[in-house]
Amino acid sequence: MTNLEFFIARRKAELPAFIRVLKAIPEKKSDYRPDPKARRAVDLAWLLAVEEIALLSLIDTGVVEWKDTPPPEHLGEIVAAFDRSSAEVNARLEGLDGAAWEKKVKLLMGGGGAWEDSLSQIAWGFLFDAIHHRGQLSTYLRPMGGKVPQIYGPSADDPGQ
Repeated sequence: MTNLEFFIARRKAELPAFIRVLKAIPEKKSDYRPDPKARRAVDLAWLLAVEEIALLSLIDTGVVEWKDTPPPEHLGEIVAAFDRSSAEVNARLEGLDGAAWEKKVKLLMGGGGAWEDSLSQIAWGFLFDAIHHRGQLSTYLRPMGGKVPQIYGPSADDPGQ
């Protein structure tokens, strides 16, 4: 199995858990944050969708400028954006060859520095960052009055079937 094939397999294995966590956010409590320095739940959810949109741009153009954009008004729009963009990313990844997977790409950070590396390294970085933020978001769910879905196995709220 190549690095690209393994990456695609890992993404496909992780995506259902992302959707479950996003759908578990109580709409009326989406402004929740556990600390004034922490992001709001809606901002974390939107970050997950924006990372998929940015990855799509990296695959298509080789460059993306990271911009903080406000989240949509409703969580359903965030879930739909994540779902749509992640499916598009998967389709693009499946069409890549080894050379395209290892091509140099650039992530520009709003007037600051840039992260220049191979698409493979940045894509793995995005996946790990998204998993981190999904975990962060999952810790918000119970204090918000929601239930924690299965991520890597049963949770106290979702023992599975």
